[in-house]
Amino acid sequence: MSSWNLVRTIAGVFILVSVALGAPASPLYQSSYWLWFTVFVGANLLQSGISQWCLLERILRKLGVRSGDSCGIPSSKS
Repeated sequence: MSSWNLVRTIAGVFILVSVALGAPASPLYQSSYWLWFTVFVGANLLQSGISQWCLLERILRKLGVRSGDSCGIPSSKS
C-alpha cells in the first residue's frame, strides 16, 4: 500500500470514528466536541489537496512506506 493510500485510509477512519463519537444519534456518542476533530481532518485534507503537501505522508515515507500517486497508477518518471 502506498503512502497516498494510507493517508486516505487513516483520514477516513479518523472521520468515521470522530463522527461516531460526536453525533448525538450515534450509539457511541461521547461529546459533540469530537466533531471538531472531523473539521480538523477535513481542513487538513483540503490543505493537502491545494498545496500538494501532507505531513502524514512525509511521516509515512520516513517510516519506509513507498510513495505512490493519488490514483495508484505508477509514475512515468524515470
